[in-house]
Amino acid sequence: MHIKKRYTAFEMAIWTRYETLLFLVIILAWVAAFFFLKLDWLRVPWTPIALIGTAVAFVIGFQNNSAYGRIWEARKIWGGIVNTSRTFGMFLQDMVTNEYAGTKVAEEELQEEIKILTYRHIAWMTALRHAMREAKPWETILKQRTNREWGMVPPEMESNLEDDLKLYISKQDLEHVLAKSNKQTALLYLQSHHLRELKEKGTVWEFSFLQLEGVLQELFTLQGKSERIKNFPYPRHFATLNHFFMWVFVLLLPLALVPQFAEIGETVKETYPMIGKFFIWSTVPFYVIVSWIFHTMERIGRTGENPFEGSANDVPISTIARGIEIDLRQNLGEAKDTIPKQFPVKHHTQF
Repeated sequence: MHIKKRYTAFEMAIWTRYETLLFLVIILAWVAAFFFLKLDWLRVPWTPIALIGTAVAFVIGFQNNSAYGRIWEARKIWGGIVNTSRTFGMFLQDMVTNEYAGTKVAEEELQEEIKILTYRHIAWMTALRHAMREAKPWETILKQRTNREWGMVPPEMESNLEDDLKLYISKQDLEHVLAKSNKQTALLYLQSHHLRELKEKGTVWEFSFLQLEGVLQELFTLQGKSERIKNFPYPRHFATLNHFFMWVFVLLLPLALVPQFAEIGETVKETYPMIGKFFIWSTVPFYVIVSWIFHTMERIGRTGENPFEGSANDVPISTIARGIEIDLRQNLGEAKDTIPKQFPVKHHTQF
């Protein structure tokens, strides 16, 4: 996610406004009950509330660290895809030659083979990013009201995989790939088969073939790592209990906070009677701030659990894949107006 700093505080407040309003209603109800109904007996000691708050803070910290670890690992994986893709494009242009061919082929034919392999690699990235955007039962961030209203929708949810793939591979390859459950794996198999055919023709030297196969092996490794993060969520018992514990703390906090401010008000009343009488109402901003901090930190952790879901805080795999495609096609010598543009930035966010 890339957000200009001057928008961060405002957008964070808008993002959490419904919960903030709920916190305001909760504390106003408690303070009004204490002020008008004289519920001085309804209180709990600070010690159990402090213990709960400490436990919740630890759990939230653990969740946020784990979520950030998943995001950072995903970013490194796709950074590896960037580097390996560029290496693959370079190898294709320099290793598919007539140097060791028994029967020389036309330069146009060689360039066509390079283009087919390059485009199939772009198709592999397209299939992989579509697979990473597929909704899982535990992914709920994009369903939340405050996320939907911003229109935070990744490109994969506005296009069809088949339509995207047909731009890069032949009809025969497309039918073959769509028949497989794991499209990206099928595309890498086709790449390997194609390279073997070129080796048998002599347009790819045997040593070069081994190097190119090594690149495909690295792509399989990166794909598997990406799929592992996608298919293995942050343990739900941690996430669910953390959310539950946070709300227990937020709902119990007024039982200790309101009486505390009421006692302070009684002390202040001795010197400033009017201020002391209404001092209990100063509980409202302090409660809202504390609850907002705990809730927002917990929500940030939940938002970062699934780095490929497509929210504003996720790894921008669509932008990364499109950037690689632009690089590869430019280095093929294609005209600028035939190369697709980078995906647009929405609300200062890349997808």
